[in-house]
Amino acid sequence: MSGQHDELSEQFIAQQRQRLEAMRKQLLGGEESTFADERTQEEEHGDEAHEFEEEAQGSAQKEIDQALHDVNDQRVADIERALQKIDEGTYGFSDESGDPIPKARLEVAPEAIYTVAEQSRRETGK
Repeated sequence: MSGQHDELSEQFIAQQRQRLEAMRKQLLGGEESTFADERTQEEEHGDEAHEFEEEAQGSAQKEIDQALHDVNDQRVADIERALQKIDEGTYGFSDESGDPIPKARLEVAPEAIYTVAEQSRRETGK
């Protein structure tokens, strides 16, 4: 384990903390903006007659919004966990196996809490 932390300098970890906090703020702020846009749309057009196509489009958009919301919820949870791991001193190690997560992966996905193989297995359910 210590070999991985030799590679992940305190400066790198501090930069990752800043990136993670900015990502969390962006994701949470973006979601608030989406909800505000939906409220404004409803206030502006709530009393207008709805056509079938508009209702279908609205339903499809709600499904897309819910899927994005679910993805964002998982991403925020991963960001929170990565921040917790920084505090614990375990950032850069998989939650599943304890194996080191390559620095290159953390640079691309600072919220990564699993190795690529573990993440892949989780996503495919295998």
